[in-house]
Amino acid sequence: MQTQTATERKRTEGKQRRTRLRTLHDFTLRELEAWAEEQGYPRYRARQLFHWAYQQLTLDYDAMTVLPKAMRTELAGTLPISGLTEVRRRITDDGETVKFLFRTTDDHFVETVLMFYPDRTTVCVSCQIGCAVGCSFCATGLGGLIRNLDAGEIVSQVVYAARLARERGRRLSNIVVMGMGEPFQNYDQVMRFVAIVNDRQGLGIGARHITLSTAGMVPFIDRLAEEPYQVKLAVSLHAPNDALRSQLVPLNRRWPIAELLEACRRYVAKTGRRVTFEYVLIEGINDDERTAAELARRLRGLLCHVNLIPYNPTPAAPLFRRPGPERIERFRAVLEHYGIPATVRYSRGVEIAAACGQLRAQEEARRGRSRIGFVRGASEE
Repeated sequence: MQTQTATERKRTEGKQRRTRLRTLHDFTLRELEAWAEEQGYPRYRARQLFHWAYQQLTLDYDAMTVLPKAMRTELAGTLPISGLTEVRRRITDDGETVKFLFRTTDDHFVETVLMFYPDRTTVCVSCQIGCAVGCSFCATGLGGLIRNLDAGEIVSQVVYAARLARERGRRLSNIVVMGMGEPFQNYDQVMRFVAIVNDRQGLGIGARHITLSTAGMVPFIDRLAEEPYQVKLAVSLHAPNDALRSQLVPLNRRWPIAELLEACRRYVAKTGRRVTFEYVLIEGINDDERTAAELARRLRGLLCHVNLIPYNPTPAAPLFRRPGPERIERFRAVLEHYGIPATVRYSRGVEIAAACGQLRAQEEARRGRSRIGFVRGASEE
């Protein structure tokens, strides 16, 4: 029996990808109304479906009692509500962080993290299976990119999280696209996702409560500035100079720091919104006071905020370590001294492998697969 080459595997997976059934979560309301008419249903049935999918958060057509039973039966066979199936759920001892592992219809795994704070409830979603960016400290990219997620697969992550939040008497208030994958490499589907979850007749998550995180794809920063949705922009920076950043974030070789920061300045000028810079602190690599001062000088004059994220250890990158509390605080203090606002954001759920890709990696290993998955460490402003 011949073994498929990597190219053949990608071609096979691409074919599977193209033939995937569309789900209810893939539709905007306007598209769903048009689809309903094509199927011979009145347009108002589409609004009922949208209501039950997002305001009632149902994942079962039988629960949609407002619909005729024959229609529910037909829809169950032709239009799945979600393309994800929950495989596993892990909860921290304090109950404030929940990690979901989902299986896609083509048997891959996606991770989502739900975080409860006193003043908000945030979900961190994935936009790709794997990642092509290849950051050196990030295990998601070690297995490469398998495929992009459809908008509906990203929406489903939010629905599962919103259901659990509602069970606890909370409303999901914030979304950060900081899980597996680079959002700007799946730009069109990510923006479709934003349109669906932002719809007031659905989940109604305000665009200003949605943050997209990029490793620095300059053309898409400019493109985002032109979008009608006032989403927040976060940039994974991790270093103040090209020599170091190119080691940590290979994408820097395509768009160096000066070019990236200039795009951020154009974004601020166009939108009036500040940029958040994510900076993973790695002991002995990018966490000393001289590096902090260099970073501060780079960012001076730019409307921004720095999220300092102490490295979340992962077996996929054993040589990287988290700095001690004093070193972290000194780095933050230097930024503040130069007038750069900074906050330390510790990754949530370390004890449940909540760093991005870790739970997926464990499942892949259990099944005897070689792909690995990590770390960006969910955080938000």
